[in-house]
Amino acid sequence: MASISLLSLLLCAPALSFANSTVQHARAPSPLWRRGRSVPEAGFYDPTQSGGSMLTVAPNTGGLGEPLNVIISGHSDAAVLVDSEDNGGFRNYFLSVGFGAECLGQHAGDAQTANLGDGKVNETSELRWDYGDPQLGTCTETIKGGNHFRYWVQDGSEANSGAIFMATSYELPIQMGHDIVFNGYNLGRDWLVGNATAQSSLIPTANITNGTTYSGQTSFGGYTYKTDALYVSGIASNSSAGVNHDLSVGNNNTPAVDGYVAVLTVSIVSKPANTNGAPSLPQVPSSSFAVALLAMLALSLSV
Repeated sequence: MASISLLSLLLCAPALSFANSTVQHARAPSPLWRRGRSVPEAGFYDPTQSGGSMLTVAPNTGGLGEPLNVIISGHSDAAVLVDSEDNGGFRNYFLSVGFGAECLGQHAGDAQTANLGDGKVNETSELRWDYGDPQLGTCTETIKGGNHFRYWVQDGSEANSGAIFMATSYELPIQMGHDIVFNGYNLGRDWLVGNATAQSSLIPTANITNGTTYSGQTSFGGYTYKTDALYVSGIASNSSAGVNHDLSVGNNNTPAVDGYVAVLTVSIVSKPANTNGAPSLPQVPSSSFAVALLAMLALSLSV
């Protein structure tokens, strides 16, 4: 069992190297919000109206993709639309929801692309469920499976809303190839929305309709966020056509995608008295220590 877990370790963190004294972050944070943006009433531009798609393109799948099923509205506070853990940014917000950066800053595999109405671009990054541990919990998700999402910013010259489009799903353990659980795109979306709005029980996915709303507050690093969620239809298809992992996610009676997109408008309702831009989390450990931590985690999950 331990040998299988160690093989999983090698598969989930191929970029770790003893030659480096520090772990190299897969993607450096960059601002998502830019000057000159124009936010429509919906909070985003519909990609399908200008040659885009509400499906990503996953590499080596023959053009299949994953549904863009959550959108952070361009009407959210500007600080939330910055890809950073500092100053209440996007990553700090999602730490309040329970999602963190990939295991020890490492990313394995090729990036997916998306066309938000202004050409195909690579994903900005990927965040994973942290199992209650903001520093190392995403390593558990990498091996054990769980909720995760990739994201893209809509900031092209033809569609500059500043909105953040997310492909959210619940995946199986790495030993099962990170396949997606049955109904995992819709469930992953709703479990994320439930955590973002601090629901006391699971959102009933089967009862979602156009116009369903949820609201609630979360906190991390001295920042408190209010999230208003609105489910909308009409921009994503209710279908399995073109969807990656369709054999595990849907069946003859249940399409892989239910056609609903959750639009989240996020506002900062309180912040620390002293916001000096200090990082919310300490730096990741050296690569040799990181490998040791991953090995111990893999062994602990094998028992």
